[in-house]
Amino acid sequence: MPLHYHQHLEPTGEIGLWQITETETELYATLDLSAEEERQLARLKGHRRVEWLAARHLVHQMSGRLSRAHFTKDEFGKPHLQDSDWQISISHSRTVCAAIAGPVAVGIDIQRFVPKIERIAHKFMRVPELESLEASTRLQHLHVYWCAKEALYKAYGRRQLDFCQHIHVRPFTYQKEGGQIRGSIRKGIIREEYMLRYFIWEGSMVAYALLLPLG
Repeated sequence: MPLHYHQHLEPTGEIGLWQITETETELYATLDLSAEEERQLARLKGHRRVEWLAARHLVHQMSGRLSRAHFTKDEFGKPHLQDSDWQISISHSRTVCAAIAGPVAVGIDIQRFVPKIERIAHKFMRVPELESLEASTRLQHLHVYWCAKEALYKAYGRRQLDFCQHIHVRPFTYQKEGGQIRGSIRKGIIREEYMLRYFIWEGSMVAYALLLPLG
């Protein structure tokens, strides 16, 4: 299982992407799962099992450890690495999986391009965000907003967020080569600011978020 894309982030952190070609049997045979992970896997069906296994392989390869750290979940269902202070986030889109790890809150999302995103845009886009779209790149731009907001949702990690009301992405001009943007979580007294980056990889949009220090 080669790691197809691996990048270290500034000031610290890393992301990885992997094109899934292995079968479920191949993935399972080389993955040491905890009892709880076995129970989680048993609740999954079909291709979701392959994606689940692949994401754990990816994080292990990124870690550089000889022995794999098991995944645990907190009370909100957010994944964590056993015996690690680093935050992690994972995502998958059928034949591709993505992961990010860092010492601060992080989130990542990968999404294949689907025209139907237009039908749900009103559910996750704020008016200023909609006004930043241009006709020639509308589909790609919408996918950046969607992936960025998913990444922010995962980085926050405590659920109960409305994508329009609580998750904000600063309006920006879409760049086909990718770019850096800003986003925030605003809920009650909570104000969290994030750096976001987006790019296209293997025909899918990728966006990741890293929490910025206060001030």
